[in-house]
Amino acid sequence: MAKVLIRSEAGFEPHRLSDQQNDRTMQLDIRSDRPDVLTKFKALASEPRIKILEYLANHFCNLTEIAEALEMNLATVTMHVNVLEQAGLIVCEHRPGERGTQRVCSCQFDWFNVHMVRMREADIGKLLEFPIRIGSYSDFQVTPTCGMVSDEGLIGLLDDPASFYEPERINAQLLWFHSGYLEYRCPNRLPPSADIESLSLSLELCSEAPMFHMDWPSDISVWINGIEIGSWTSPSDFGGIRGKLTPAWQRESDTQYGLLKVWQVTNAESRVDGLKVSEVRLEQLKLLEHPYISVRIGVKENARHVGGVNLFGAKFGNYPQDIVLRIRYH
Repeated sequence: MAKVLIRSEAGFEPHRLSDQQNDRTMQLDIRSDRPDVLTKFKALASEPRIKILEYLANHFCNLTEIAEALEMNLATVTMHVNVLEQAGLIVCEHRPGERGTQRVCSCQFDWFNVHMVRMREADIGKLLEFPIRIGSYSDFQVTPTCGMVSDEGLIGLLDDPASFYEPERINAQLLWFHSGYLEYRCPNRLPPSADIESLSLSLELCSEAPMFHMDWPSDISVWINGIEIGSWTSPSDFGGIRGKLTPAWQRESDTQYGLLKVWQVTNAESRVDGLKVSEVRLEQLKLLEHPYISVRIGVKENARHVGGVNLFGAKFGNYPQDIVLRIRYH
C-alpha cells in the first residue's frame, strides 16, 4: 500500500494517523473501478495540480485567492480546479460574493492510500459501514415546505406531511422539509468488546427554499442515539446548474444538488469536515448499549437559521451515494 501525503501546516506523524486523518483518507484501490481510479491518478499527475492540493489542504478559498497565492494565471487555475473537482479530489461550493457568486474550494483529504494488495486486518482495524436510503426513516416530524421525489417523479403530494407515510417513500431520491427531523435506525453489529475509534456520517444535503435560493442559510443538526453532536450552516439551496445525477425531468428552477458533508465523533470531540463543532464524545453515545444505532437529521424550530433541508439519494444531486454511517473499531 503506497501513501501520498498532502502536507498541512500543523505537521504530521507518518507512522500514526489521528482519528481525523483516518476519516480524511481517500482509498484508491486498483482492483476496483478502473476508470474512476485512472481519472484520479491522471488528476494527480500534474505539478500545478499538486501545488493546488497542497495549498487547499490548509486553506478554504476562491479561485482568485488560489491564483494570487500560487502566482498562477486565473484561467490556468480554473482549468486545473475543474480537473481536480471532476476527479473528486476537491470540493467546490458556490457562495455569495461581492459581485454575484464565487466558487470556493477545499481539499477534504489529508491522505491518498493506493491499495496494491489486500491490507492485513491488523493494519486497518475493523470498519462497519451502513448505507442508509434517505426514504428508509423510522420516524419523522416535518413542516412545509416539504415533499419527496423518486428518480421518476413526485411521491405523494407537495407540502403535505402525510405524504411522508407513503409506502413509496423507500424509493425517495430527494426529500425536503422546512423544520423538524427524520430519524433512521441501523442494526447494531458492534461486538460487545469493541474498542470504538470513531463514528462518521456522510451525506449530501443543502438548505430548502421555494424553487432554489443561493443565499439561504440553514442550521442543520445531527443526533446519534438522541445526542446532538453538532450543527452545520448550509449557505444555500443550490440550483441554476443541473446536478450531475439529477434527472432530466427536474426543472432547472428547482433544487439541483447539495454539498457532501461528514459529521464525525471521536473519543475527544465532534467535528464537521474535520472542524470541531461540539464537545460530544463517543462514550456519551452509548453505542454498545442498544440493539440499534439511531441517526436523526433535522432543523430545530429555534435554530438561528431555520432554512430547511434537502437530502439527496444516490440518483440525485452530485454524489452517487445515500447516507453512509461508518464506525471504526478494534
